[in-house]
Amino acid sequence: MKEITSSMAGTVLNVLVSNGDEVVAGQEVMMLESMKMEIPIESQVVGKVVEVKVNIGDFVNEGDVLLTLE
Repeated sequence: MKEITSSMAGTVLNVLVSNGDEVVAGQEVMMLESMKMEIPIESQVVGKVVEVKVNIGDFVNEGDVLLTLE
């Protein structure tokens, strides 16, 4: 399993993928808000989304797992 983690603390604004979606390296998978700025979270790897671990409105810390890929 590959994991995509949060690069900083913030609130989940939008989840751009769902379970079963194929993603490519560089694709935006989630949008966070931190200090009134929108921060895109990009996949660094190719894979299929197995589980989205957060919901819109959740607060995440740096390093938290946002979703897993296979």
